[in-house]
Amino acid sequence: MTALGLLYPGHSAEDDYPRIEQLLGSDIRVDVVHTDIGEDAHRVDALRATGAAERLAAGVAELRLAGADAVVWASTGGSFVYGWEGARQQVRALALAAGMPASSTSFAFVHAARELGVRRVAVGATYPDDVASLFAGFLAAGGLEVTGVRSSGTVTAAEVGTWGEEEVLTLARAADVSGAEAVLLPDTALHTAAHVSLLEKALSKPVFTANQVTVWEGLRLADRRVNAPSLGTLFTREPIIQA
Repeated sequence: MTALGLLYPGHSAEDDYPRIEQLLGSDIRVDVVHTDIGEDAHRVDALRATGAAERLAAGVAELRLAGADAVVWASTGGSFVYGWEGARQQVRALALAAGMPASSTSFAFVHAARELGVRRVAVGATYPDDVASLFAGFLAAGGLEVTGVRSSGTVTAAEVGTWGEEEVLTLARAADVSGAEAVLLPDTALHTAAHVSLLEKALSKPVFTANQVTVWEGLRLADRRVNAPSLGTLFTREPIIQA
């Protein structure tokens, strides 16, 4: 049994994770512990507060008791707003507190792109422009070329959590630009687990979504590779353990 521990801020799209767990196979468990989101706002100050060390540390004990093999801070905005080095320090502190390998969704996007050999990416962000530009800067610091950023300007995670397939597909299509090798949808408040195959078929390229890459990152930390094509191209890479 491989047990993944996710620290998830608040309540918006956490039901993506049981869906993903079902698709991965019976020997993988995805444990979600909720952290205090504080103020639900896609603003830099609010996102930094969401990712504060004390908020993350509060959920660590529960994950240790659950027997997690690795922990991922399942918040993109709550990590990239610290910048590349600040996000690295955040993850190091989390690993030290948890006593296990740790990462965050922001790093998961960079690692996922490297896994598929992707260099040029387009971003479809639910965030306002200023926050979305910080994510683009984070990706650039990770060696990716951001060919375009489309922002929806949605203010709260709660609102994003109400989006359905049509809204997600519209955002992805709007973000896609010529020359992009993949499209990234960075908000963990966005329901995407049921839509990845549709998105990739519509865009004819890999699509990385926040909850998808968060679980993949946990598996990477635990040294597991799972073949689950319904979760997108990212989950069809060798070495394969058939789900």
